[in-house]
Amino acid sequence: MPALLLRERTIRGVISQLTTLYLSNRTRISRAVYITLFVALINRVRNAIAEQKAASVREAALRASGASVKLTSPDDGDAATKKRKKVELNREFFRSLLRLMRIVVPGWRSKETRLLISHTFFLVVRTLISVKVAAMDGAIVKALIKGNGREFLKRIVWWMLIAVPATFTNSMLSYHQAELSLRYRTRLTHYIHDQYLSKLTFYGISALDDRIKNPDQLIAVDVAKFSNSLAELYSNLAKPFLDMTIYTASLSKSVGGEGVVFMSLLVQLSASVMRALTPPFGKYVADEARLEGEFRFQHSRLIDHSEEVALYAGHAAEKDTLDKGYFTLIKHVNYILRRRFYHGFMEDFVIKYFWGALGLMLCSVPVFVKIPGGAVLNMGDRTESFVTNRRMLLSASDAFGRVMFSYREIMELAGYTSRVSTLLDTMDDIQAGHFEKKLVSSSGTEDNEAVLKGRGKVVESENIVFIDVPIISPNGDVLVKALSFSLKPGDHLLVVGPNGCGKSSLFRILGGLWPVYGGTVYKPPFSDIFYIPQRPYLSRGSLRQQIIYPDGLRTMRAKGTTDAELLSILRILNLEHLVELYPEGWDAEAEWRDVLSGGLQQRVAMARLFYHRPRYAILDECTSSVTLEAEKVMYDSAKASGITLMTVSHRRSLWKYHSRILQFDGQGNYVFTKLDADKRLRLEDEKEDLEVLLRQVPEIERRIEELTAA
Repeated sequence: MPALLLRERTIRGVISQLTTLYLSNRTRISRAVYITLFVALINRVRNAIAEQKAASVREAALRASGASVKLTSPDDGDAATKKRKKVELNREFFRSLLRLMRIVVPGWRSKETRLLISHTFFLVVRTLISVKVAAMDGAIVKALIKGNGREFLKRIVWWMLIAVPATFTNSMLSYHQAELSLRYRTRLTHYIHDQYLSKLTFYGISALDDRIKNPDQLIAVDVAKFSNSLAELYSNLAKPFLDMTIYTASLSKSVGGEGVVFMSLLVQLSASVMRALTPPFGKYVADEARLEGEFRFQHSRLIDHSEEVALYAGHAAEKDTLDKGYFTLIKHVNYILRRRFYHGFMEDFVIKYFWGALGLMLCSVPVFVKIPGGAVLNMGDRTESFVTNRRMLLSASDAFGRVMFSYREIMELAGYTSRVSTLLDTMDDIQAGHFEKKLVSSSGTEDNEAVLKGRGKVVESENIVFIDVPIISPNGDVLVKALSFSLKPGDHLLVVGPNGCGKSSLFRILGGLWPVYGGTVYKPPFSDIFYIPQRPYLSRGSLRQQIIYPDGLRTMRAKGTTDAELLSILRILNLEHLVELYPEGWDAEAEWRDVLSGGLQQRVAMARLFYHRPRYAILDECTSSVTLEAEKVMYDSAKASGITLMTVSHRRSLWKYHSRILQFDGQGNYVFTKLDADKRLRLEDEKEDLEVLLRQVPEIERRIEELTAA
């Protein structure tokens, strides 16, 4: 027993000596700790810069060795789908985020910058008010412990007065966050619309590239989520960092800087463990947004093709497809919820209880340890100090907790950033002529790869000339290896051939929709070529806008065109009754696609052609729903207006309106020659008569055999 007491006294003596030694050298130890932390910070920054430089070198090497055009087979496409872009906090994320930041905050003099400065000001004010409220809480409890009623009421009045600027500051912060989100979305949407609707990018995304399956989802939903996440993240990061800085400085004055540093190291250690155990929520969010977009696209597809599905009685099959898409989405959402449950359990325990226990130990330092240079405290002063320090510590702990929770929000922002930046990168690639498309060529992509990676030359000219231009199908088949022909104004061309022979691809090249994979194309500018499909596009708007599309009313007035001239165009096509059909006349609005029959829609499209009067017109089965009399009026009026016609049609009644013919045989061969309509009609009639006779040969031979046998 005496030995045990002696050992206990020895331990107490050692602790007392160490404490005395520490307190006598406290200033030197503090300086050593601060210098060590500063050196560690400098070394970490230096390593980060070195990693960034190494990543830049690797990326430059990859770009130098990479191809400008990427073509994949179906198997490669499936592998690429499985190996999706990983969402994480790496150099790619920060580069993409910086690019988007330059779009949403275009300059120092922009309104967004002023909002950010104002938002930052109110964040600082809110933190300073919180420090003042913490001190006032301690003073109120001190007056309560002393039993000083007058002092207590005085502190309560001041506490109520400071609530006015505090609540105003909170309201301003909420307003600034909502306004920033709206501004970000407006800037980003305008930028995307400018890119998406320029240089036919919207067509390239859907027809020439496979990377973006649902651009409507990205533009309408993901941009809004990115903007809201970015605006929230600034508040959720700036305020906690500011709180931790100010509260830590205030606490270090009361409990000593070493205690704050020691607790910070423990917190940093536990935070590192939590970060290592945090699931990749950024990837989860990106996948969820992708699945949401695919599910929405399936519904949009059903709406677009509702008539065909109804005629095929395919509602059961479509229901299975929709149920499968929804099940895939919900399965992923449930997986995220389970991961968030386990992660939230860990976060709450560490942040609220483990860090709270450390904070209580830190707040007890002034009570149990005499700080050098500190005054002797009575019971009221100790209570005030403890309450104030604990309030600041709780606020600092809450701030650090919000920083930890914000890691998940940063990962979600990384997911939205990845989705939006992929859209921007894809649009840039398409405008630069780089495409990534999964090909299902019937002859194999290896044979066509050299042709598909090549690029020809496009020269602006009054005439249309093709010199050794390959015609490629959407799935990568080379339909014609080298097409050559020439047209001058007035050379009306008829294009014929079986389905899938290259007629549509030829006109896509003329319209600037399709890349030129080789050879040379001489063609007039885009504004001099007008395209009329079999089912014309009718826009939303007035009756006048259907005739002048894509011009607007202001452009029409600038051209000097009047409503009377538009009415004269309608009279040519017997459409003047449309103006009289509605009380609003030219300003009448309707869903014209549903109101007008197929024949009326084709005549409205021809009225569009007469309004614009281009040099060349591509007519793709555009008279299939009109009578022969109306067809004659259309073609005669177009030729009289000086429009050179290029027609795709199998109707023999159209031959007489053309002087040239381009005929594809569907086997990679073609014939371009002059067209003598009368001679060709006689030859076609003779051919049909001979085919009828040939079909009768087996019957004649059978009858001869019967007669011989008899």
